[in-house]
Amino acid sequence: IRLLLFRVTMVGIYGTAVAVAVLEFHTFTLTIGKEYFSFLGIMLSLLLVFRTNTAYDRYYEGRRLWGQLVSHCRGLAMEINAVLPRDAAQSRRYFAALISNFPLALKGTLRGRINYDQLEATPDIMERLRTAESVPTTIVAYLQESIEQLRRVEVITPTHLLTIKPHLLGMMEVNGSCERIKSTPIPFSYSFFIKMFITIFIAVMPIVLLSTCGYFMIPITMIGAYVLLGLEMIGTEIEQPFGLDSNDLPISQLANKIRVSVHDVLRVDLHEQKRQLVALPYSVIH
Repeated sequence: IRLLLFRVTMVGIYGTAVAVAVLEFHTFTLTIGKEYFSFLGIMLSLLLVFRTNTAYDRYYEGRRLWGQLVSHCRGLAMEINAVLPRDAAQSRRYFAALISNFPLALKGTLRGRINYDQLEATPDIMERLRTAESVPTTIVAYLQESIEQLRRVEVITPTHLLTIKPHLLGMMEVNGSCERIKSTPIPFSYSFFIKMFITIFIAVMPIVLLSTCGYFMIPITMIGAYVLLGLEMIGTEIEQPFGLDSNDLPISQLANKIRVSVHDVLRVDLHEQKRQLVALPYSVIH
């Protein structure tokens, strides 16, 4: 909001300079037809609608994917809880750690840095995770291996695999779709064109409105600039929904919520400090 208000203030200063130059000193006289100005406004509105809708589609798809991830992780925990013996405490802790680590690792991957200290302790695989090219994929691979080992000792039957495998595939699908959103930004040439179009439109606005509005042109121009610049900035901010901007998705809270749910389903104790991370307000945190 500070950046937006700064830009609107600069537009106000520009409008004031134009008004003083024309009305007081008659420095220049330039007339631009209102029909042409209206045509520019229609074209700009269409571009902004498309820009905003495209950015929000990416934002909404990101939230939908993380909603699917919540369901898949909880569903996988429920399936494993149903087949593991109640007294298999070590196995339950192992699966709870692996499933919980997937959303935490995915969050770190999408934000460019994985904090391994946030992951649940799994000493036997932590070193491999630190050197893996794709940590979420490696975690799912370990889950698949562990489930296969349970099948070999006949803790899990082939019938159970029919209900477990869709969750593993769903986790990988979420991982791939999130990486696609992150690695496919809106083309720079398109964003640059819209920015230049808005700049030209705002520069023309005081000249067109001056003859009919006089000095009232200044606040009118600032209001118009607030709307146009604000919409463009919103599109820029939400087109990458997994970042650390103030309006990006709170995937840290979602990952912590999954961790709490998985530990509860598998009946594994979780430190109270980690449980409290779920109660944080709706905001973007590391």
